[in-house]
Amino acid sequence: MSSNSQPTVAISRIALALATAWIAIGGVGATPDAQARERGAHAANAVKPQAGTRTTTRARGSDGLVDSTSVGPRGGTTQVNRFRDAQGNRDATVTGPKGGVSTVDRSRGADGLTDSTVTGPKGQTTTVDRYRDAQGNRDATVTGPKGGVSTVDRSRGADGLTDRTVTGPKGQTSSLDRSRGSDGLVDKNYTHRDGSTSSVDRSRGTDGVVDTTVTHRNGTTTTYDRSRGADGAIDSTITGPKGGVSTVDRSRGADGLTDRTVTGPKGGVTTTDRSRGADGAVDSTTTGPRGAQRVVDRSRNADGTQNTTVTNTPAPKP
Repeated sequence: MSSNSQPTVAISRIALALATAWIAIGGVGATPDAQARERGAHAANAVKPQAGTRTTTRARGSDGLVDSTSVGPRGGTTQVNRFRDAQGNRDATVTGPKGGVSTVDRSRGADGLTDSTVTGPKGQTTTVDRYRDAQGNRDATVTGPKGGVSTVDRSRGADGLTDRTVTGPKGQTSSLDRSRGSDGLVDKNYTHRDGSTSSVDRSRGTDGVVDTTVTHRNGTTTTYDRSRGADGAIDSTITGPKGGVSTVDRSRGADGLTDRTVTGPKGGVTTTDRSRGADGAVDSTTTGPRGAQRVVDRSRNADGTQNTTVTNTPAPKP
């Protein structure tokens, strides 16, 4: 990740407003939860992070909130200063590597829900107004920097599960319908803005572990077959829409931490080795199929916060 992108990362971490705005704009057809979890396991096969070292230093202020300073591989610095306003809401100021300042201002409405206003470095604002409907569901109205309005409307079905309809600034809608299968697991059906559909179907295997079948918009499927290894760790076999098979093999080390070996559909292997430092913080080394390496070194401060140094080394040239 480049240092220039760090303000966006920082804001997204501290501003639920931006996350909600993204849901409203992108619709509920984002990558389903189960798929996202397993994709995270083998994403290192495809990701090519920027070479160099990125450090994040955290400290707890007198108000008890955690501030942070991140220095990117090119020396760009991003600072996040969190503080409480007079009503006790957690606000934040983010200063990017080029000096641009963004702010997150939260306020609590009469209904007790927290609203947010995010102001970007050029003065553009995004507001999120949360409220409860007559059934007590938490809905939201998001107004973007260009004045476009999106809404998130939640409703509770007869099965007690919460469904959701997102209407974008141009009137386009997407919906998420949750239902409980005969096995008690929650399945999901997505209807996207263009009318296409996708679904997530969960089932419990004889070993008690939950498997998942994702049906994509074009009708193809991805399956996640999970099993419990002899050490109790959950392994996975993922069959993609074109028939490619990836495996995730987890193993528990002597230190009690879970290591991972991911084998991609073309045979490439990515390993993640975790270890516990003398201060109790968990470090990790991830090595990709071509030799690229990512080392995450964490250290614990006296105030309980945690610093992080991430070093990315590109794969050797052939």
